Amino acid sequence: MSYKTVLVHVDESSRSDFRVGIAAEIARLEGAHLIGTAVTGVSRFIYQDGNISTGDPNLANHLNFLRERAERAIAGFAQRVHDLGVLSQESMVAHDEAGGGIGVLSRYSDLIVVGQANRDEPSPSVLPDFPEYIVMHSGRPVLIIPYAGDFTSFAKRPLIAWDASRESTRAVTDAIPLLKRAGVVQVAMFNQDHSTFDVPGERPGTDIALYLSRHGINAEVSVHKTNTDVGNGLLSLAHDLDSDLIVMGGYGHSRFREMIMGGVTRTIMESMTVPILMSH
Repeated sequence: MSYKTVLVHVDESSRSDFRVGIAAEIARLEGAHLIGTAVTGVSRFIYQDGNISTGDPNLANHLNFLRERAERAIAGFAQRVHDLGVLSQESMVAHDEAGGGIGVLSRYSDLIVVGQANRDEPSPSVLPDFPEYIVMHSGRPVLIIPYAGDFTSFAKRPLIAWDASRESTRAVTDAIPLLKRAGVVQVAMFNQDHSTFDVPGERPGTDIALYLSRHGINAEVSVHKTNTDVGNGLLSLAHDLDSDLIVMGGYGHSRFREMIMGGVTRTIMESMTVPILMSH
């Protein structure tokens, strides 16, 4: 099991280069093909109303601005990732808003790398719910990079948020290529007991530790009780363990384009302090 195609969203935000660097490192280690994609946001302006005409000079100027912005974002991507040791790569501009453009390409990728939404740095081509949209609709693991903080390591000390759900099971399986490169993987369970699980082990977490061990992954399980919300408890534990990656399920559903996220997922999306690998 490995990642053979990694897709990274590229834009003009202050964290884009950092995001590309992490995606490039994963692609290099996995021997994967790396695709850097910038989006124009064009379709959101043209196709939301069938009566809009691209012959309007004001609209044409705006569409040119969006296209040029995307082209600036992707300029130099190929040389940068080559310098980072990625031997197989390509770059492209998708004429779509971020959810649509990255969402379509994600169908043909093994891992998607995007950035956490930063409301202090809005983009005309990226809606605020972009990370949530990709988690819910891509059908792929999504690695979300925080918009703040510097990380000297990545995926060396992973922390799994485990609750034996379908979503967390999917996330753990999707993260195996990264987990296998770590020395020890921490598995944390919050406010759980035997009654939560369909297949009881000697204690909560025994079964997932055994599953990981069969993949050559050394896991340490801990059970935590918290009177605060689990999302903040998980972030606090990640800080205490000096974790550099959290692996967890993404919970929620969509109502038209509005993302209705579960409480823990919403807290992590808003307050993440380390990269999050999330699957739905």
